[in-house]
Amino acid sequence: MGKGRAGRAGSGPRLLRALALAAFLAPPALADAPARVVSMNLCTDQLAMLLAAPGQLVSVSHLARDPLSSSMVAEAAAYPENRGQAEQIFLLKPDLVLAGTYTSVPSVELLRRLGVPVVQVAPVNSLDEVTDQILLIGRALGREPQAEALAEEFRAGVAALDWTGPEATAALYYPNGYTAGEGTLADDVLAHTGFRNVAASAGLTGGGTLPLERLVLAEPDVVVTSTPYPGASRSEDLLTHPALAVLRQRAGIATTTDADWICGTPHVLRAMRAMRTAREALE
Repeated sequence: MGKGRAGRAGSGPRLLRALALAAFLAPPALADAPARVVSMNLCTDQLAMLLAAPGQLVSVSHLARDPLSSSMVAEAAAYPENRGQAEQIFLLKPDLVLAGTYTSVPSVELLRRLGVPVVQVAPVNSLDEVTDQILLIGRALGREPQAEALAEEFRAGVAALDWTGPEATAALYYPNGYTAGEGTLADDVLAHTGFRNVAASAGLTGGGTLPLERLVLAEPDVVVTSTPYPGASRSEDLLTHPALAVLRQRAGIATTTDADWICGTPHVLRAMRAMRTAREALE
C-alpha cells in the first residue's frame, strides 16, 4: 500500500469483519447446497454468476443487464431478470435468495415470512472485504472450493497492482460533484494504487459531494471521472465547468467505468489497473 496510508480502510481485524458479514446469513448454514437461487441485488448478481454451479442460479436483478452499472452484462443475458418484488421471486420457487442489506427491504421481509431463506450482504468498503464477501457467497451457495479459488485469485491480483512508491493525489469527481471519501471501496483502491484521496483529505467520510472550489484548490495530480451517460443530464453540467476544464488541462485524467467501482467483486481489479496505469503515467 502507498506510504502514509497503512492502517486506513480495511485494516480492522479480519476475524471481526468476517463474523460481522456472516451475521447476515439466514440460516447460518444450509444442510445442502441450494438448487434454485435467485439474486435480487446487483452485487450478489455478479458474485452468484461467478460462483454458482450450472443451473443453480435461476434469476438475477434487472440491473445486472445495465451496462452503466454492471460489469457482467453479457453473462446476465443468460438469466431471467427480476425486479425485486416478493411475489415475482416467490413464484420462482427459490430455496435461497441473495440480497443486499438495503435491497427491497419489504420484499426481503415478506420472503422470510413466507419461509424463503435469504442471505443479505452489506456494501463493501475495502479490498479486504471483497474476499470476505466472495467467501460468504460461496458458503451460501455450497461452493466453498470455488469461492476459495476466486478469493485467492483476487488477492493475487491486488498484490500485483499494489503501489509501494510515493503517493500522488487523486480526486474522484462525478455528476453533481459526487465523490467518495474515507472508508469507501474507491478510497481503498486509490490508496493501493499510489494515490491520496482528495475527498478523504478534505475530511469526507463515505460518499458525498465535493464543492468545485475545494477540488480546484486541492490541485490533484489526477482527476477520475466516469464515462458520460447517454443523452443530456443536468447533473453532468458541473463536469463541463470552465474551472474544471482548466484543472483537467494541468492534471492527468482517468476515465473509468462506474460498474467496476460499485460492487465488491473481482471486477474491481479493472478499476485498480486503470488507477495503477494513471499513477505510472505520472512518473
